[in-house]
Amino acid sequence: MVSAGHARVATALLAATAVALTGCASSVAAGNAPGISGDVVRIGFITDMSGPYVGIDGPAGAEMVRKAVAEKGGAVGGAPVEVIVADHRNKADVAAAEATEFFDRQGVDVLIGGVNSGSSLAMAAVARERRKPFVAVGAGDSSHTGEQCSPYTVHYAYSTTAWGRIAGRAGGDDASWYFLTADYAFGRQMHDAAARYVTSAGRTVAGAAHHPRGAPDLTPLVQQAHASGAEVIGLASGHDDLARALTAVNTLGLRDSVAVVGMHLFITELDEIGLEHAQGMYVPAGWFWTRDAETRAWSERFFAEFGRMPTSLQAADYSAALQYLNAVEGAGSDDADAVLARLRNTRINDVYTKNGYIRGDGHMVHDMYLLQVKEPGESAEPWDYYRLVETVEGEAAWPTKGESACPLWK
Repeated sequence: MVSAGHARVATALLAATAVALTGCASSVAAGNAPGISGDVVRIGFITDMSGPYVGIDGPAGAEMVRKAVAEKGGAVGGAPVEVIVADHRNKADVAAAEATEFFDRQGVDVLIGGVNSGSSLAMAAVARERRKPFVAVGAGDSSHTGEQCSPYTVHYAYSTTAWGRIAGRAGGDDASWYFLTADYAFGRQMHDAAARYVTSAGRTVAGAAHHPRGAPDLTPLVQQAHASGAEVIGLASGHDDLARALTAVNTLGLRDSVAVVGMHLFITELDEIGLEHAQGMYVPAGWFWTRDAETRAWSERFFAEFGRMPTSLQAADYSAALQYLNAVEGAGSDDADAVLARLRNTRINDVYTKNGYIRGDGHMVHDMYLLQVKEPGESAEPWDYYRLVETVEGEAAWPTKGESACPLWK
């Protein structure tokens, strides 16, 4: 029986063109692939559709997957494409149950997963058991490509390690750091990655304080950070925790005396905080809408539909779905191993990234960015919130093979 937790969406079920049919037939005739199973390609998308992260992914992320399907004309390899969506409610057991439902009963060929690392890792485990591709977009936990790496998992948009490495570049060559760290895996991973980068660059870490997730008042810890004499306060947290820490910085009047680095912040969250309160803060990112003319045009179409600019995750949802469909088309098959082999041997070029590629641990390697929040007077148009400080190209943004805990890549 289909779970009530998800809604099934058939997306643009169009007849294939003669060209697509000819290309598919020639591939099968050549013996390169077994073709499309069940004569339909099904994409499953599971994310937070109703909770605290709905704005950074949610229904808009699902719609971006559908946009990618529409861009392919609603079909690949002569087969229509369906998109099936579910809400994991930020619960690992719900995510695992939905993933199992998708693979075992709905015939899903690929699963794209959104925010919440516990839920994402649960989906990755199910996909590995079923030997089906799982593309982790919204969750950052580096375990996806570390000790829990899988030949069937692709970590697409960012990781805690990558964001920590980019964040560590902020604040100047001689600046000392103090970390305020959310005390769970997500925060600790960002803290560790940033601290490693800071110390490797010859700078110092003056101290650190850990706080529980959802701590109501971080003012005493911000005072402690300032008393250390550190010139940079690194907020190794995200979402509401980061916003509360930033509120404490402003309440104590420290914005002009220390540099603040918010290690995990999306543009919709920045919009809620406001430039007045966040100005000057450094932020790592995998994508931003004002990057170039192509991202601007794509984002303006998103804005016309949703009344706000897209997050990096929603752009990555689109890219992940589009690249999967391109791989199915190129392989002439939706066979998991054939499609993954095609993905790993194809450079990724679209609105999300240029010259991206998937390496042996499952990371989709792409450029990352260190941004700084503009002052209100600098913002030239609505949602113009960031100035680019540095582009970190390719492998420089990601863990090295020596740092990796992925047994597949060793």
